[in-house]
Amino acid sequence: MSRRTVLAARTTDERPDTNEIRALAESAGHEVVAEHTQTRPEDATFDLGRGKVDEVAESIREHDARLVVVDNELTPSQFFAWTDRLPDGVEVRDRFRLVLDIFEARASTRRATLQVELARLQHELHRRREVQGRDTEYKGFPTHDPEGEWIREVKLRIDRVQNRLDELPEEGDENRARKHDAGFDFVALAGYTNAGKSTLLHRLADDLSLEDLGTGPNDLAETVNVEDRLFETLDTTTRRCTVDGRRLLVSDTVGFIRDLPHDLVEAFRSTLVEAREADVVVLVADASKPVDALRERVRTVLDEVGDGPVVPVLNKADRVDDTDLERTRAALPDALDEPVALSATKGAGFDDLCERVVAALPTETATFELPHGDETMGFVAWCHDHGAVDAVEYGDRVSLELRARPSVVEQARARATDVTDGAGADGRA
Repeated sequence: MSRRTVLAARTTDERPDTNEIRALAESAGHEVVAEHTQTRPEDATFDLGRGKVDEVAESIREHDARLVVVDNELTPSQFFAWTDRLPDGVEVRDRFRLVLDIFEARASTRRATLQVELARLQHELHRRREVQGRDTEYKGFPTHDPEGEWIREVKLRIDRVQNRLDELPEEGDENRARKHDAGFDFVALAGYTNAGKSTLLHRLADDLSLEDLGTGPNDLAETVNVEDRLFETLDTTTRRCTVDGRRLLVSDTVGFIRDLPHDLVEAFRSTLVEAREADVVVLVADASKPVDALRERVRTVLDEVGDGPVVPVLNKADRVDDTDLERTRAALPDALDEPVALSATKGAGFDDLCERVVAALPTETATFELPHGDETMGFVAWCHDHGAVDAVEYGDRVSLELRARPSVVEQARARATDVTDGAGADGRA
């Protein structure tokens, strides 16, 4: 059941953009009935000014709302000040608590559940330390003995949760190397929530289609499970994809949002392993976003995905004209290569993206000349399964051109030697 909710947002030097916080509130199941914005420096007591808080309180009474969402992270004293200023029974959520609510609701695995719990406890530890660092007492919380029982209790709970996380099995380097040797390349989709990563994964995947996302009146469904429910899943989604003969494991990593709370970033850092360990990162950005916001988002993602090859994508390019698209291209960090202009829903630019991804993969080529025979046919089949066979000819001997990961080509050379040696021993070389 949705709860009637009022939004309150403040920024220092421009009118607040409430689109994202509204989407987050709706994703958490709230019905937004009103919003109030303010442009001013932070107020130490409320974050927003006292007059604006009173305006929010009046709006709550007018709309019979039961919840306020503040689009900033409130200090403990600000949180209590808001509670005291609002009608009885009205709850307050700041940006952190709202995102945490969503993460808690979406956690569907043991790992995700523990990561959410870890983030909540780490935030609680910061909050208690801040409270105890002040001279006054808030709502019965003790302010003496900063490293006393009140703090130690949270630290012990953090340690217990972290230990449980550490005990969970992870896909380690050995398993990753085994998949590499089997001919798989790792590609990670990284970017902000609602940039279109899930739609792009459905277009790439061998076992999915865009219709799996659903359809709506505005073409294909970035409106289903993408725009309507931010953070639909906290678990990395990985699918097999075949591009130009290369077998890929493509992972859709958990999305970013503006000012994603630090504790949540830290708790879910393991979900970004796929990006840091990937052979190629496809950095997906929403081309329809204002240039300054897009530039900031791209830099934030770059800071998290590591130093490997990055293919930048300007998705939703069909929503902007050529002039705006060129302005967006020019605003991207100099370290990035030329971005691919793409529409994941309509397919425009998709072939260019595939070409760029394949070009960025670690690749080696080799040509093999082998005698006819069952072992050679087995070798040909193995090459098809582990890499891209660009040509195979059957004449006096079998000629094959292989393009694959360097480790796979190394295996192929060893197998070809065994085939040749075996044929020589049988007198067929």
